[in-house]
Amino acid sequence: MADLHFYFDPVCPFAWLTSRWVRTVAAQREYDVDWRFVSLRLLNAHVDYDAHFPPEYEAGHTAGLHLLRVAARTREEHGRPAVGRLYEAMGRHVFEDPAGQPPPERATGREFLGTVLAEAGLPADLAAAVDDDAWDDAIRAETDEALGLTGRDVGTPILHFRPPEGVAFFGPVISRPPTAEQAVELWDHVVGLARFPGFAELKRSLRERPQLPAFGATGDEVGVQEDWHQGSRRLKH
Repeated sequence: MADLHFYFDPVCPFAWLTSRWVRTVAAQREYDVDWRFVSLRLLNAHVDYDAHFPPEYEAGHTAGLHLLRVAARTREEHGRPAVGRLYEAMGRHVFEDPAGQPPPERATGREFLGTVLAEAGLPADLAAAVDDDAWDDAIRAETDEALGLTGRDVGTPILHFRPPEGVAFFGPVISRPPTAEQAVELWDHVVGLARFPGFAELKRSLRERPQLPAFGATGDEVGVQEDWHQGSRRLKH
């Protein structure tokens, strides 16, 4: 059984940063991570995107759902460890490219998918799942599973440590990857806090922009802070 279930949406930059931190911790603590799905598009199915999000969000979240279809087929045909390799390849191309994030239509295109599948050591024909909504039921079920652990007013990522009885929580939301030493220290503090039975939330909506090459960040510079209302830069309230 895995030591940690990590629920991710491949278009969420904060999930990507947390995943990089978790991989650093897992390597030092010899944790086994099971990479699972939570779709921002399905999570926000009831939301009026035009009223609540910047204009690019609906297309981005929809692209995330389509990429999760590829991940779901990957898991079905090649096993759970293959999902971790696929997510790592997707994240590098979406968030670590200084040229910027690819637009949704390119991120779900066959050329992009062929590249990330090849880097993950997976066959190119898995890309056909991107347009197959038959995988959505499995993604929806796993999204509901994740929200059943934390409640519904959350985003991505969701972590479940020592399942099935262990603690689960949304986040932590980080805007820059910690060093190897900082990673383990941060992990111990987060898990220690979350394990207290009465703990519910520790939050601030001010966040620096994700310190990723796709967002124009270089080195250890401090990012511009923005106010993310309920996990997003909402336009209207």
